[in-house]
Amino acid sequence: MDRRSLLGAATGLLAAPAALRAQTLPKITIGMSGWTGFAPLTLAEQAGLFRANGIEVETKFVPQRERNLALVGGSLNCVVTTVDTMILWASAAPLQQVLVLDRSRGGDGVAVRPAINSWTDLKGKTIAVDGAGTTPYFVLAYMMRENGQSIRDVTTATLAPQPAAQAFVAGQFDGCSTYEPYLSQVRGMGADKGKILATTVEYPCVVDTLAFQPAFIQANPEAVRRVVKSWFDALAMIANEPDRSFEIMGRRVNQTGEQFKASAQYIEWLDQAKNKEYVASGLPQFMQKALVVQRETGVVRQDVNLGALLNTTFLG
Repeated sequence: MDRRSLLGAATGLLAAPAALRAQTLPKITIGMSGWTGFAPLTLAEQAGLFRANGIEVETKFVPQRERNLALVGGSLNCVVTTVDTMILWASAAPLQQVLVLDRSRGGDGVAVRPAINSWTDLKGKTIAVDGAGTTPYFVLAYMMRENGQSIRDVTTATLAPQPAAQAFVAGQFDGCSTYEPYLSQVRGMGADKGKILATTVEYPCVVDTLAFQPAFIQANPEAVRRVVKSWFDALAMIANEPDRSFEIMGRRVNQTGEQFKASAQYIEWLDQAKNKEYVASGLPQFMQKALVVQRETGVVRQDVNLGALLNTTFLG
C-alpha cells in the first residue's frame, strides 16, 4: 500500500467516529435574521465548522415575530434573538439561553430629521419602526424611557428594519428605529436629510443570545454543546482569516466583504471568556431592566422567571 493509500485509510479511520457521532445527533435548524451580530452562525455553517464538530446545522432567515412560533411548532429547534425578545417569548413558552452571541455597540439606533435635536422634539412625530415585541421597538422604547419619554408620545408606522431604513432614506417619516446593516444606509445620508439621534453606544440595550427549549436541551445536551463550540470556532476563524470570513458572512446579506467589515465595527461578538464574564456579572442585571421596559410598554403582561431563562452549563 503506498503512502497516499495509507493516508487515506488513516483519514477515514479518524473521520469515522465523528461521522458516527453525527448520525446520533439531531439536525439543528436555527432561526435567525440578517443582523450582523448573528453572522458567525452563517460562517460556521458555510465554512463547515458545524460539520467539523460532528453536527448538522441549517440556518434559516425567519422574521423575528415568527421565530418563536416556528420553534414551538417544531420547524425550528433553536432561535437567536435579543434578550428583550427572549423575555417576551419566555412569557408564553419555556426557553433557555445557552450562549451570548453579541452586544450592539452602535449597531442599533434611532435616526431623525435634521430639525429634531432632542428626545422631547420627538413628541407627536411619526417613527418608522417594527411592531411591538421586536428589537427596534424595544430600542425606541428603552431610549425614550431613559430620557423621560414614552413610546406612546410618538406615532409608530410599522415597518420591518430594512424597509424602515429605506423609507427614511427616501424622505418618508420623521424618524426610524433600525439596525445594521440597514442603519449604515442612514449613516450615508447627507446631514441636510437626516442624522442619528442615538445608538447603542450611548444606550447599550441590545444583547443577542441563542436559545433552545429546555426539553430539547435535556434530551440533546451534546448537540447543544457542539453548537456552542462551533460559535467559538467561528470567532477564531474570523480572527485568523478575517478577509475570507467577512466575504462569506457578507455574501449572505448581499454585501461585499468590505461592506460587511464596515457594519461589523458596530457590534461586539462574545467569545468563551467574554461569555463567562458577562453571564456572571452584567447579563442578569440587564435582563431585569429589560423586563421592566417590556412590562411598562405592555409587551409583556406577566412576570417572567429570569433565572430559568439562562443556562450557563455549556460555556465550559
